[in-house]
Amino acid sequence: MDRSPALLLLLVLGLCCPGIRGQMYEMKVRFRDSITQLRVGQRLELECQTDRENGAFWVRQDRSGTLHFIVFISSLSRVTFEGNQRTSTRFEAGRHNRFYRLVVKSFTQQDEGIYFCLMNINQMLYISNGQPAFLPVSTTPGPSTQRGITGKDSYVQTLDPESSKEKELNFSCDGVIWVPSAGACLLLLTALAITILQCRKTRRRRRRCERPVQGKPHTKPGTTN
Repeated sequence: MDRSPALLLLLVLGLCCPGIRGQMYEMKVRFRDSITQLRVGQRLELECQTDRENGAFWVRQDRSGTLHFIVFISSLSRVTFEGNQRTSTRFEAGRHNRFYRLVVKSFTQQDEGIYFCLMNINQMLYISNGQPAFLPVSTTPGPSTQRGITGKDSYVQTLDPESSKEKELNFSCDGVIWVPSAGACLLLLTALAITILQCRKTRRRRRRCERPVQGKPHTKPGTTN
């Protein structure tokens, strides 16, 4: 952006020091035409109404608070832009009686800010009110309503294709994981049941073979000589 260090120092002193800002002369900055909403590429015209014809400065304060010198209009209607230039590719300026005019040829985001008009009278810096000039903030459109939906189907939620694919993939993966797991568990339960039955049969057979004999063990009678 165009800047003039000496002028910016003077403007900062004027904005920060209450003693420099006077109230004797009235200065008003406004849009020349009634504007409700700015657009990119629009021709923006501002005018500064003063009580004196001593010459005026136009400056702009951006969003970060930095001041930018635009043009100086002398009492003889001579304009001086940044770099001691008589013309500018972005701005036009002029004076008619006590009205100092500034024109932004094609308004862009680079031109956003608050515009001020300043006058130097008897070594006193007088600052006008600020005129904001900003583009409208773009908002994201809300969800569009579908026509032809009955009351029963009033709650309809559209799923994202990516999320639906992900859910289907998760469902298939769950099926692939759980089905073999369930089959393995069923096989383990079946094997465990067979093992328990075999153990019970084996215990019964051992009990029958190892019954205690009352008295002496049974022996066959030997042959007598």
